[in-house]
Amino acid sequence: MIENPNTDIVQKIESNPPYRLFLFVIISLALLMQTIDSTIVATALHAMQNDFKSSVALVGWTLTAYSFGFVLMLPLSAKLSIKFGHKKIFIISVFVFTLTSWFCGLATNIYVLIAMRVLQAMGGAGITPAATGIIVDYFGRTKAQYLGLFGSIFASGAMIGPIFGGVFVTYWSWEWIFYINIPIGLIILLLAIKFIPKDNLKVKVREKMDLTGMALMGLAILFAMGGATYLAEQQANLNIAVFIGLFLAAAISTWALFKHLGKVPFPFINLKFIIGKNFGAVNLLNVIHSGMTIGANSLVPLYAINRYGISELHSGTLLVANGIASVVLSSILSVNIHKTGYRKPLYVGSLLLTCGVGLLSVSPLFGIPPYYWLMGCTLIIGASIGTMSPSARNAGLQLAPDQSANIAAIRSLGMQMGYITSVALATTVVSMNAANSGSVHAMVYLGLAIVIFLTIPVISKIQEVKGSW
Repeated sequence: MIENPNTDIVQKIESNPPYRLFLFVIISLALLMQTIDSTIVATALHAMQNDFKSSVALVGWTLTAYSFGFVLMLPLSAKLSIKFGHKKIFIISVFVFTLTSWFCGLATNIYVLIAMRVLQAMGGAGITPAATGIIVDYFGRTKAQYLGLFGSIFASGAMIGPIFGGVFVTYWSWEWIFYINIPIGLIILLLAIKFIPKDNLKVKVREKMDLTGMALMGLAILFAMGGATYLAEQQANLNIAVFIGLFLAAAISTWALFKHLGKVPFPFINLKFIIGKNFGAVNLLNVIHSGMTIGANSLVPLYAINRYGISELHSGTLLVANGIASVVLSSILSVNIHKTGYRKPLYVGSLLLTCGVGLLSVSPLFGIPPYYWLMGCTLIIGASIGTMSPSARNAGLQLAPDQSANIAAIRSLGMQMGYITSVALATTVVSMNAANSGSVHAMVYLGLAIVIFLTIPVISKIQEVKGSW
C-alpha cells in the first residue's frame, strides 16, 4: 500500500490557504489544457482537410484516435500514478502532452497527425488521475471541495475550446490549436516541479504489473470503441455482421477480463472499484447521468438544425448557457458539499436532468421561439450536471482515498464510454431516418430521459457522507 503523505505537509497546506490555492491553480491549468484540447480540434477539421487534401472520414480520425489513446491509457496511468507517485506521473503526463502537441503542429501529413494524436492522448490521460491523487493526498479536510471544482474546470474547457479553435483557425492556422499548448505546458511543468510537494512513497509497491489484465482491457475497449465508431461512421450503410462481430469481440474480451481480475492476486483493477458495493451505483450514474447525457447534449446544435431549421451560426451558441450553468452550480455545490452530503444533490440534479432532456423532445410551449426553448433546455441540463458533479466525483473517491487515481480513471473511462455510445447510437438512428431526422432525434432525447428517470433509485445505494473525509 502507498502511505498517505507526511502529516506535516498536509498541515502546512491546510494552514496556508494561498499556497493551497496556488497548487490548485497549477493542477487546474493542466486539467483545463487537456480538456480544451479534447474539444478544440473539431473546429479545425475543415482546415486540416484542405491542407492535407484528405477525406472527411480520414480527418475525423484525428478525433477518434485521441479517444482511443485516451481510454486505453487511463487505467494504466492510474496504476502508474499509485505505484510511482502522483507528482511524478503528473509531470511526465504534462511533458508528454506538451511535446506531442508540438509534434502535432509539425505533422506533414494526416497519418503522422493521427499517430501524434494517439500519443498526445496518452499524455493527457494521466493528468486527471494524478491530479486527483495530489488533491486527495495533500489537501486534507478541504479535498472534497477542491475535487468538486474539477467539474467547473471540465465544463469551462468544453465551452471555451471551440471558441479558441475558431479564433486560431480564422486568424492564424490550424497548427496553433496545438502550438498554444507549448507555453502553457512549459509553465505548468516549471511550477509543478518547484511547488507540488514531493511524492511520499514510504512503502514501496512491489506487486507485479498485471500485463494480461491490461491487454484484455485494451482489447475490450478497442473492440467496443471500434464498434461504436463504425456505427457512427457507417450509419445507413452499416454492415450488421461487422458491427455484431466487433461488439461480440468486445463482450468476450470483457468477460475474459472480469474472470481474470477475479483470479489474480494483484489485478490491474480491483473488481470492487467497478461493481462492488457503493462503487457499482456510482459508476452506473457516471455512465448514464454524466457520459451519455453529455454526449446527447453535444448533439443539440445538430438537432436545432434538423428539426427547427436554426442556422449553424446560431445553433453553435446553444451550449453556452449549458456551460455557464454547469460552472456556476458546480462551484456553488463544491463549496457546500460538506453541508449537503451526496444524495440530496444527486436526487435534485437527476430530476432536473430528466426534465431538461425530456423537454428537448417536446415542441416549444407558450409561444417561445425554438432557439430560446432549446437554450432553456440546455441551461437546465447544465444546471443539473453542475449540481451532480461534485457529489458524483466525491462519492467514489471517499470510499478508497488511497486508490484515488484508479477511481478517478474509472470515472473518466465510464463517462467517455457513455459519451461515445450515446453519440454513436443517436447519430445512427437519426441517419437511418433522414426524412424525419428531427422527429427521430426528439425520440432519442425522450428515450434517454426515461432511462435517466428509471435509474434515479440507484442513488439510494450510494454511501452518504456529510462533512470532510
